[in-house]
Amino acid sequence: MRIRKLGWAGVEIEHDGQILVIDLLEEKAPLGEALTLDQPLPPPSRTGEIDLALVSHLHGDHTDPAALQRALRPGARVFRPVAGRGPFAQEPSALHMEDSLRSHGLRTEQVEEWDSRTVGAFRVTAVPAVDALGDPQVSWVVEAGGVRVFHGGDTMFHGFWWGIRDFVGRIDVALLPINGPVLEGVPGHSPSSPVPAVLLPEQAAIAAQILGAHTAMPIHYGLDRPPLYAQTPDAVGRFERSARERGITPVVRQPGGHVTVA
Repeated sequence: MRIRKLGWAGVEIEHDGQILVIDLLEEKAPLGEALTLDQPLPPPSRTGEIDLALVSHLHGDHTDPAALQRALRPGARVFRPVAGRGPFAQEPSALHMEDSLRSHGLRTEQVEEWDSRTVGAFRVTAVPAVDALGDPQVSWVVEAGGVRVFHGGDTMFHGFWWGIRDFVGRIDVALLPINGPVLEGVPGHSPSSPVPAVLLPEQAAIAAQILGAHTAMPIHYGLDRPPLYAQTPDAVGRFERSARERGITPVVRQPGGHVTVA
């Protein structure tokens, strides 16, 4: 299995000639001009030939309909969380993303937490995650060739880690967000919360240890626009140190870099 980092939270997983992408992003300003990403966002290895796409949630920095349309082969599916209900379901941003997925002609399928799908060489399972803004979010477990990979989207710390490990089995490689940003001025979320909206580096290492991972790759870091979006300091360094302290091998890759897992 080859795991290739695509930028921000995006990754590409290839096994036996088949490829899936998770949280593919090519839009430089996915959350507005004030939050433009200063990092490469490379496309998948074989544009127009990707077999499957997974999205952790429908925020603009994790779901890029135009990029998905370019990447996927004809008829390929996009697996996504179940649509929101309750007070946030009618937010303009959520409705806009639903409309955008439809307008780009994407073949989407909602997957409930704890449900699995098999597409070619890949078996994927949606597992619980917690979003800082209350929107529906899942993490994904991908299995192929005897290797099990966890992708954490931009989840916060929660109490499902043990259940995930027991349900799907021990994780080999954990791809975890690490930037622990504090958000301010998010519409509909006043007063602002000082609690980090994504895993802190040390929390990510703890999650990897609970999941049983021997290897962990940090994702979702490199954006710091205080006070709107203030990333925790030295996220990568702190993650590497904390992972090693817990017996986990940290693997840091620049966008476009990859790691091969036997």
